[in-house]
Amino acid sequence: MKAVICEEFGAPEMLKFGELPDPIPGKNQVLIQVEVCGVSYPDLLIIQNKYQFKPELPFSPGGEVVGKIIELGEKVESLKVGDRVLALCRWGGFAGKAAVESDRVFVLPDGISSETAASSLYTYSTSFHALKDRAQLTAGETLLVLGAAGGIGLAAVELGKAMGAKVIAAASSDEKLALCKAKGADQTINYEREDLKGRIKELTNGLGVDVVLDPVGGKYTEPALRGIAWKGRYLIVGFANGEIPKIPMNLPLLKGCSIVGVFWGNFSKLESEQNRSNMNQLYDWIFEGKITGHAAVEYGLEDTKKALFALQERSNFNKGLVRIF
Repeated sequence: MKAVICEEFGAPEMLKFGELPDPIPGKNQVLIQVEVCGVSYPDLLIIQNKYQFKPELPFSPGGEVVGKIIELGEKVESLKVGDRVLALCRWGGFAGKAAVESDRVFVLPDGISSETAASSLYTYSTSFHALKDRAQLTAGETLLVLGAAGGIGLAAVELGKAMGAKVIAAASSDEKLALCKAKGADQTINYEREDLKGRIKELTNGLGVDVVLDPVGGKYTEPALRGIAWKGRYLIVGFANGEIPKIPMNLPLLKGCSIVGVFWGNFSKLESEQNRSNMNQLYDWIFEGKITGHAAVEYGLEDTKKALFALQERSNFNKGLVRIF
């Protein structure tokens, strides 16, 4: 099968376009003919061997695929050949076929396009799990989203509004913040030229924010934590800037706040029924128009490196999609 291949760990330019053997599904896996695959930040980490999961070389990156099931493992009973599905495979998606564990495969309802599924459902599922299950965000609370113009951040902005929260979007440029406003953000902070803690205090009349969603890490974590309200919840989603911050542990004590980890991958596996309920809620909100998903730009399989470069350089605010067929 045609595939984008990582033969040694490194930058996107080291990837090759070529042939890999067709995967053979294991007992609890399904084989999917891939239609389209989303391009996400973990793809950049995994080809550099910086991700928490470590594939053996050679492999094809790509973790968010949409396609049709063409073969079932012998123990798979909940799915059938011909199902159109979203599969979260961690890697293997920039290829003609992918073998995926059945508990990470979700049948798509009619009316959800392949493009919407591949561009949006992973990030929206992560942000929804963070806000609903981990923060227990309620209507009327104030949500601060760091890195608000990224995939996780934009999803959180839109979901926060759908859940009835007041949303403050924080990002590094006015252009990014305009995108956040278009998704429904009530207020914005440009943390490259504004004091983050000071603006949080100003925008909340000194009360602080109830929930912080942080997929960025680095130098913005501490000032955001200092701007949290009493009994606030600080959601650790990731470290997109590459730096894992060191948090002064007196801050949670003084704030009476919680620092909460968000690991959607394990949640979706260990609490599969709750995750499916969350997915169904997202489907309903898409049908109702409460959330719209990410705008996307498509690339051919041969141009996967271009899609990864655009993500790495943050030169395109649209979600990258690689079309396989």
